[in-house]
Amino acid sequence: MSSDRIKIRVRSGQNEAEIEAEMGQMREAIALIPEITSKFPEGRSEVRHAVAPLEPMSAFPPTEARSQSELPSIAVEKGDSLSDIISKFFADQWGKSPRKLLEVRDALQSYGLNYPKQSVAVALLRLAKSSRIRRFKSEGGEYVYTASTSMMPSQVLILPETAEPQPELASSANI
Repeated sequence: MSSDRIKIRVRSGQNEAEIEAEMGQMREAIALIPEITSKFPEGRSEVRHAVAPLEPMSAFPPTEARSQSELPSIAVEKGDSLSDIISKFFADQWGKSPRKLLEVRDALQSYGLNYPKQSVAVALLRLAKSSRIRRFKSEGGEYVYTASTSMMPSQVLILPETAEPQPELASSANI
């Protein structure tokens, strides 16, 4: 019976493997995970596990036009908000080129984060209004987003602390 079979998907960085087993063999299948991940090429150490009944699954849209190398490479922390994660996307090299709302949602989904289109759009707009990212219309009339130039440390001007007022300046003020 197909309902007695389970699939386990293991992802480490840009690598992914899937194990399928009978329900009674699940312990043995789970024990294989460290061995499988040890054979992945070096990359990020983040590992996610997904367990689901054997049914038609689509982790990515059927027309997978983007390659895995086109995704941002970030570390998602437990307490990160949607805005924090999107900010990390645009701080990565991925965010240096203009990205559409759909591309941002695809990147979120690649990390297993499914947010409604409206939530992502609002987060992008707020980040743009706070100058953390840039927003402008593309030639096609659709909004695109890129890393903000104000995030560059080369634009920060550090002034030396001023010394105490000179006596000449204080006495000239009394005249």
